[in-house]
Amino acid sequence: MTKPPKSAPIGVPPAAGPLPRRSRSAMRPKQPQPDHPMPARIDPCLATLVAKPPKGSDWALEVKWDGYRLAVHIENGGVKILTRGGHDWTGRFPSIVAEAPRLPLKTAILDGEAVVLDGQGRSDFGLLQRALGHRPASHEPGEIMLYAFDILYLDGRDLRRLPQRERRRLLEPLLEGRTGAIRLSEEVEADGEAFFRVACELGLEGIIAKHRAKPYRSGKRPEWLKIKCVRRDHFAIVGFEPSTVPGAIGRLLLAARQGSSLVYVGGVGTGFTQQSSARLRELLEQIPTTTPAVKLARKNAVFTRPILAAEIEYRAWTEDGKLRHPSFKGIHEINDVATIYRIEG
Repeated sequence: MTKPPKSAPIGVPPAAGPLPRRSRSAMRPKQPQPDHPMPARIDPCLATLVAKPPKGSDWALEVKWDGYRLAVHIENGGVKILTRGGHDWTGRFPSIVAEAPRLPLKTAILDGEAVVLDGQGRSDFGLLQRALGHRPASHEPGEIMLYAFDILYLDGRDLRRLPQRERRRLLEPLLEGRTGAIRLSEEVEADGEAFFRVACELGLEGIIAKHRAKPYRSGKRPEWLKIKCVRRDHFAIVGFEPSTVPGAIGRLLLAARQGSSLVYVGGVGTGFTQQSSARLRELLEQIPTTTPAVKLARKNAVFTRPILAAEIEYRAWTEDGKLRHPSFKGIHEINDVATIYRIEG
């Protein structure tokens, strides 16, 4: 009687030869995986511009920083810095890159603004541009700091669905009290209108209001609001640059008083229609001069006697003494030199 063949051990295929050896890595226990993989990039939440601050305790208030919006990705000691448009600018912010691994976390995405502060502690976009090498700089890249105002990912958790108040609760203990290149953008407990008024008096760009109960959503959202400070002053018109449109003005050339003289403070090319631009050019062509009121070399510029003043709305002054984001609002004759903006010092 023929004996039936012996069956193979359970779990082992009926194949000849020794069993394959398991590699050491296969024998190691699996490492725990994060609940959510870190996103490669998150489009930022953008604030909607409004005329005045919202009311009520549902809104958190912060200073509006004047710099570059950045997302700082921190993962196991490595750092990547992305701009609002998704460009990798890691190499441009060495101080932030050096500081990020020192934070008490393993993985995170911080949302914030890179700034350089002036002598009064205000963020200055012109100083930031110079520190980044766009122009001759009195500030070094190491002086650039990040004011972080949100956290989108932390140690394996995607936090975007949490309300703002919960994300803030997780961010604060990580940054509170830090004075290095990464700092906390403080929330201000105050009435919105009062805070806005003080911010403008201090020469800040404005304030931001965020709804405490809302999640983080990319794109321009009504749950984040920005309220900008604007200034309005009168400046002497010392000439103009013709437009490529026949008979119109490209830019008005403006001056302020400094001591007993006029100094050039930049040009303005927005705020007038084509029709008003043509009327303005016709008026200025009636008061030309061959001796400009300011020291200025401008190709194709037409210089005029400084007997007219332009009312200009603008946001701030640049480091080199020019108007930032000026817009033309009106014109009148200079009847009193006191009406022209005076630069002190």
